[in-house]
Amino acid sequence: MVASLILGASLVGSAYSQTMPAKFVPFNTFVKSVTSADTTEFLANTESKVKDTSSFEEMRRHIINTYQGVQVSHSYVLGAQTYDCVPINQQPSVRAFGITKIATPPPTAALKAEPGTGDHSIPSQLSQLPAGKTEDDFGNRLGCEAGTIPMSRITLEQLSRFENLQSFFAKGPNGQGHAPIAGAEASPSVTPSSAHKYSFTYQYVNNLGPSTNINIWRPYVYSDEGEIFSLAQLWTIGTGTTTQTAEVGWQNYPGFYGNENPNLFIYWTADGYNKTGCYNLSCAGFVQYSSSLHLGASFSNFSISDGPQYEIQLQYYLYNGNWWLSVGNTWMGYYPASIYGTGQLSKYSNLLEFGSESVPGYYEGVNVWPAEGSGLFAANGWTYSAYQRLIYYVNTSGTSVWAALTADQPSPACYTISGPVYSSSWGEYFYFGGPGGSSCQ
Repeated sequence: MVASLILGASLVGSAYSQTMPAKFVPFNTFVKSVTSADTTEFLANTESKVKDTSSFEEMRRHIINTYQGVQVSHSYVLGAQTYDCVPINQQPSVRAFGITKIATPPPTAALKAEPGTGDHSIPSQLSQLPAGKTEDDFGNRLGCEAGTIPMSRITLEQLSRFENLQSFFAKGPNGQGHAPIAGAEASPSVTPSSAHKYSFTYQYVNNLGPSTNINIWRPYVYSDEGEIFSLAQLWTIGTGTTTQTAEVGWQNYPGFYGNENPNLFIYWTADGYNKTGCYNLSCAGFVQYSSSLHLGASFSNFSISDGPQYEIQLQYYLYNGNWWLSVGNTWMGYYPASIYGTGQLSKYSNLLEFGSESVPGYYEGVNVWPAEGSGLFAANGWTYSAYQRLIYYVNTSGTSVWAALTADQPSPACYTISGPVYSSSWGEYFYFGGPGGSSCQ
């Protein structure tokens, strides 16, 4: 195993193209524009997928309610998105849940809790702002002040790429994108209405949360062929009467983020992806604690075949009744366990999964799946295939334990797994991914 790794990655900005706003829109101007938006104009837009007038009004009302009374200190543009510095006590979850005090994060020691011996160092603190820049292209100061959080602006332009508000909240279109359950994957469909595929590993074990380092790549998603997204992530899952999740990873989802890059994302559901859940801060669920980390931001450094490799450390940890998320050795925020009601994740997780997922397009009569990982099969290995490494979990006694994973590759013609195995330098790890295509049936 090659011992030297290039660790860490900066977020935001891109070596690849993305849609840059033509002008900067101040927060108050944005809010007024939502209130006065012309419904007919949005529905007539050829790029709009809004189902009908009532669906558009539901979207508009969601944005108005999200920002009602919010006092933004300042805003700035990162790549395709505008970030508003929202007071930590005015973010959606705090207001919706009536939270009067932001929870205290776990001790720093929990961030360096890998089991065993050897060099298990995780990436250094991530920089999420363009190197050497203090202002965006419009002269706005980059970064948020203490006491505020950077929140990606939810716009009508973004929401109108979806049929209705529930479609915007969903993990994937038409109910796609559910957590894979080993041995219970959905059969392939002749239309993209229920199709989604994976290469993943799993372990059924009672736990207080997992940690992994995920290799960052940029698998291309061909929007002109209708492909939806490709991602790499970990799933913290509670099974029982319904599936509950706390998810995190990177995702190339042009229809959601407006770019073709891997974006840092989180997702949750309390009822099997039925009526609950959403990405990032787009609905009440996650409480952001960090003023420096950006949900929904693009990565500026991606791994290169036979070249530099980049990765990101991600961890969930159930601490004092909250599922805390660590990103690059910094506590970003938490999902209150109360959002899971009396379900499994209100107590602990009993299933962990790590891997990749994609949702296809329907082109010239066939499903066409995007690449996962690096776009190469797992057997290509170091500097060619995507990987996850240093995979462990905290057991219900509070002790860190290396994972003992099992591979599942339900569509090996398109996506594969190599491993999982253990080494002294990489802990539990595996390679994953593949080219996708139209031969995945």
